[in-house]
Amino acid sequence: MSKPMTKTQLVAALAEEMGSDKKSAAGALEGIINIITREVSGGGAVTLPGVGKIYCRERPARMVRNPATGEQIQKEADKVVKMTIAKALKDSVNG
Repeated sequence: MSKPMTKTQLVAALAEEMGSDKKSAAGALEGIINIITREVSGGGAVTLPGVGKIYCRERPARMVRNPATGEQIQKEADKVVKMTIAKALKDSVNG
């Protein structure tokens, strides 16, 4: 398995794809990240066509086990960010 693409590499690839400079590409990437963060933290969802859907899901309160001691403790309800991968991306990965 290869290493994940870094932010610098992503900005460079985005700049090349856009036919633009790295500063514009970095600004576009930051804008997209800010929009996704704002929308998902507000309880909404964002669909990236061809990539997937990013959304927030609430988890109920539950009992969990401390792996070090084996002690059961009550964990409060919380929220978790999830992503459903688009079929087009799954198909392109699987050939």
